[in-house]
Amino acid sequence: MTATLAKAERPSQRSRALARFVRHRGAVVSAFVLVLIIVAAVAAPLVESWLGHGPNEPDLGKRFQAPSWAYPLGTDEAGRDVLLRLMYGGRVSLLVGLVAALASALIGTTIGILAGYYRGRLDAFLMRLTDFVIALPTLALLIVLAAVDLKKVGIPDSIAYSEAVSLYRIIFIISIVSWTGVARLVRGATLSMRTREFVRAAVALGAPARRIILVHILPNVVGPVIVATTLSVGGIILLESVLSFLGLGIQPPIASWGNMLSNAQELLTQAPQLVIYPGLAIMITVIAFNFLGDGLQDALDPRAGE
Repeated sequence: MTATLAKAERPSQRSRALARFVRHRGAVVSAFVLVLIIVAAVAAPLVESWLGHGPNEPDLGKRFQAPSWAYPLGTDEAGRDVLLRLMYGGRVSLLVGLVAALASALIGTTIGILAGYYRGRLDAFLMRLTDFVIALPTLALLIVLAAVDLKKVGIPDSIAYSEAVSLYRIIFIISIVSWTGVARLVRGATLSMRTREFVRAAVALGAPARRIILVHILPNVVGPVIVATTLSVGGIILLESVLSFLGLGIQPPIASWGNMLSNAQELLTQAPQLVIYPGLAIMITVIAFNFLGDGLQDALDPRAGE
């Protein structure tokens, strides 16, 4: 009977959460905008095939061309297609934001659950580690780590000098410093869940710690983690943009919104559109992720009013 009631309760909870999300107009519009941005990024190769030229093909005879059928957003200082570079740059910036956010969430969730469930010395050690990472000057640390010569730390030349290594390095660097908020959030939720009757009953019945964590605690802390991860994507995209703007992030010929801004910073008076397009892309994406996170927070909050 209890199982039947529980099954009947789940669809009701999901429908209420969906209804709360739909009522958040900003989140719904943001979700639609993000879908459009993702579709545009995924469709970049199709647009490239249709236009008949690539995003990294320079043509000095076509520098700073106005928008046309061949170049819908014009060309940059090297005669490259601005629209294609924006679309391919979106692929890179979104990949960095989403992958780094998911990796940070995984690290933070693991540390938070272990600290909250086992408590004691392990909790003290993990929380002091978290405090240490929080106390670090994040931007300065990211700049230092991004400037490290990979060859000098033992990375093979075939990897250290590959085109994609800057992408992987930025994802790794951001992931190892962005997990602290999730860790604290999950630790607090785990400490609360640990005192619940169903968890105490599982402990009394002799269930192993791994089963209690995976079956009883983790599903109940997923909601806050999803919200925190969504909200962090925008911040991570901004971090990548800052590092790329400083020349320490995604390196050419790979395009990202950040290094497009960096390349155009000296052309602000001559070709302001080269700054406006990637700047708008970053701003719209970050705002959309923030509104989406707010909407998910309202939708997943069981205390939200009907």
